[in-house]
Amino acid sequence: MPAPLIEMRGISKSFGAVMANEAVDLSVAQGEILGLLGENGAGKTTLMNVLFGAYAPDAGEILVQGRPVTINSSADALAAGIGMVHQHFHLAPRLSVLENLLIGIPGKSGRIDRAGGLTRLAEIGRQHGLTLDPDLPVSALSIGEQQRLEIVKALFRGARLLILDEPTAVLAPTEVDGLFSALRSMAAQGLGIIFISHKLNEVRALTHRCVVLRHGRVTGRVDAPASTTSSEMARLMCGHEIVPPARGPSTPGAAVLTLDAISTSRHSGMALRDVSLSVRAGEILGIAGVSGNGQRALAEVISGVRAPDAGRMTIAGKSVSRFSPREVQALGLGRIPEDRM
Repeated sequence: MPAPLIEMRGISKSFGAVMANEAVDLSVAQGEILGLLGENGAGKTTLMNVLFGAYAPDAGEILVQGRPVTINSSADALAAGIGMVHQHFHLAPRLSVLENLLIGIPGKSGRIDRAGGLTRLAEIGRQHGLTLDPDLPVSALSIGEQQRLEIVKALFRGARLLILDEPTAVLAPTEVDGLFSALRSMAAQGLGIIFISHKLNEVRALTHRCVVLRHGRVTGRVDAPASTTSSEMARLMCGHEIVPPARGPSTPGAAVLTLDAISTSRHSGMALRDVSLSVRAGEILGIAGVSGNGQRALAEVISGVRAPDAGRMTIAGKSVSRFSPREVQALGLGRIPEDRM
């Protein structure tokens, strides 16, 4: 039996008194798509950052095709054939697609090998359906295209194992189908893939096998995800049966927050255009949409981090004029940001 493409043995990593990973064993075979499951804080991203060289493990070893390797940096990981697509992309927005691919790769006589880069980009596009315009600046790409570029960048550098951390969080359903088609194509050609996701239906549809982390430890393994229910996977992740929350009765009162025709410029992320909404006392208002479609800008306006170019906002009937965090906090509004750090 051939050695696994990648094997992690007894990996432990702590941050002070917090044990993020404890004696974790994990392996990925050639042509295998492995699901890595766990609640937020279970240690998934920490484990992958160890594998990709961002963190040094406190204990344990990593083997590539049966040979022990030392990975002290992302450069070491790439040299070992390990690529990672993070939740937050690492791209240079002012450079073109091709220039982002060629950054850090020495060409002939110290010059960028544009011709070779174009050939390799076209080859990856044909093999996996990951086509991109080489001359487009990254700033002109959609979120889905930027993710595609990150995947191509890893393949461009010779990755044989690809780690994807919550890749579908930023994608529309049609883009998810295209991503899964590309990942299946890569696996069919012998690449190994580690797929991190909370979307259990996607995990069941895509992966060949799953490893479950809870409190930094491996607490379960799923050998047949397609025939395992989402509720069974959720129980392994959480350690107990998941009971859907029951919505109780509510009698909404007066509006405590109103936005009227709020618009912003696109200096960072998607701009808002004429957004109006209200939240009443005793009410929970949901904001739906694929990541990257203005949610961050909306949260920044409401929390006073960003002033809108147009429109009006009131909190508890009082108009917000300066749009500073201090002002909105004084009016009784609090925010828990998406970035927990």
